[in-house]
Amino acid sequence: MPGKRGAGVELDRIITGDCIAAMAELPAKSVDLIFADPPYNLQLANALHRPEGGEVDAVTQDWDKFDSFAAYDAFTRAWLAAARRVLRDDGSIWTIGSYHNIFRVGVALQDAGFWVLNDIVWRKANPMPNFKGTRFTNAHETLIWCAKSESARYTFNYHAMKALNEELQMRSDWWLPICTGNERIKVGGVKAHPTQKPEALLYRILLACTGPGYIVLDPFFGTGTTGAVAKLLGRRWLGIEREPAYVAVAERRIAGLLPLSGGDMAVTESKRAMPRVAFGALVETGMIRPGAYLTDVRRRHRARVRADGSVDLAGTQPLSGSIHQCGAAAQNAPSCNGWTFWHVEDGMVPLEHLRERYRAAG
Repeated sequence: MPGKRGAGVELDRIITGDCIAAMAELPAKSVDLIFADPPYNLQLANALHRPEGGEVDAVTQDWDKFDSFAAYDAFTRAWLAAARRVLRDDGSIWTIGSYHNIFRVGVALQDAGFWVLNDIVWRKANPMPNFKGTRFTNAHETLIWCAKSESARYTFNYHAMKALNEELQMRSDWWLPICTGNERIKVGGVKAHPTQKPEALLYRILLACTGPGYIVLDPFFGTGTTGAVAKLLGRRWLGIEREPAYVAVAERRIAGLLPLSGGDMAVTESKRAMPRVAFGALVETGMIRPGAYLTDVRRRHRARVRADGSVDLAGTQPLSGSIHQCGAAAQNAPSCNGWTFWHVEDGMVPLEHLRERYRAAG
């Protein structure tokens, strides 16, 4: 099992250089989450133009050019191997791409031993049109989310995602806008990076798969969206970027941000993640007195609290046991959540409410 988070790693910084070489210098199993936005290998031979003649801001930089699919595949497998080494056993990796590369990346991920958890479709609310009119408008990109292995105990803040989505399960198609307006970073009036990702996309990923203090690595840092959102959410981060111009932009961007503080970072937790509370703890602290009566919401069943936290179920077949056992027996059911079934008869206070008060007081 990996040791303490961040041990031996200088965090919250950008490493300038090749991502494979830089990751080789990091300790093994030292990061919790990797977000990778690798070159897409767009294979653009000619400039793109709008109908009125204006040139489209496309990806034409050398970092996106590879001699062949074989060369791109070799590069992909090399950086994935380096990423796998630095990822904790309970960590996860996200990669993003378009139809040009994501299927090749997906095969490489599985061949490297990663376990696919979801593919997420990022539906762009404001995609760039297909100016030539020769294909459908390319209105989405695909993200692949993987655990390090099939049995890995990865982090997924399900209830936080549900709260973010107005108490509905978060789906695997995300409708988010691309970078525009003030979010789009420009230098001298020109886009600083052709494929800058929106902060909303990284916000959702980091909120879903990390907690405060977790370490997030982005090996293709660009203008630093991952680092900016990580800082905002109180996560630690590392960025690797080979282009000095992008490093300069990212450093200025992140330096100007203030992180959230205190309770602002709190999210809706899974019930399983909350501290376990025994019913007897409420009795011994005086929140419920021995001899008090419990009843269900319809007052059909009644149980008396004993000094040790067990209860006596009244009725034709009296029973002594836990709040769960007696709740199940009262309903002739195989099981019962006694916290939600029983209420303190005096005032009809749900046991669940008293448990929350106990947690808050602790």
